[in-house]
Amino acid sequence: MKKAIFLDRDGVLNEVLSDRVKFVNKPEQLFLLEGAAEAVADLTKAGYEIFVVTNQGGVGLGFLKEKELKRIHERLQELVNDKGGQIREVAYCPHKPKAGCECRKPNAGMLLDLAKRYQINLANCVMVGDHERDIEAGKRAGCKTVFIGSEPTSADIQAASLFEAVEDILEMLK
Repeated sequence: MKKAIFLDRDGVLNEVLSDRVKFVNKPEQLFLLEGAAEAVADLTKAGYEIFVVTNQGGVGLGFLKEKELKRIHERLQELVNDKGGQIREVAYCPHKPKAGCECRKPNAGMLLDLAKRYQINLANCVMVGDHERDIEAGKRAGCKTVFIGSEPTSADIQAASLFEAVEDILEMLK
């Protein structure tokens, strides 16, 4: 069984609600956070499969077409690849925020689906997010958890950025 690291997208890998961008609705609005691509490269080089799991309610609400979301995710993968990282797959929930689906975090549907399809042992995995809903999804799936940010959290570990969390993540997975 493989080990993996699951990453939320907005606020962990890329800017959101910043001076440059409010929401990422086009590929050119995707700006990686400092050190994010390098962090993914370090985790990739350490032998972990990297997956992005992201709620994208803008699709269900009609603000964003799935075709455009796929282009955004292609850009994300290119930017990460340029630094030597590899994202195996970007999973997303396209449903409206109150749709009641199993895939929308804090539910664990995306993680459970990826684990089944890629033969991943979730007990040996980490979910990294910048909202408590990400942490809750990780815990529901049986993963260890890392919170990016300074707010109070129930996560196992907390760090200011994904880049700063790499050593702790690798230590946690030993």
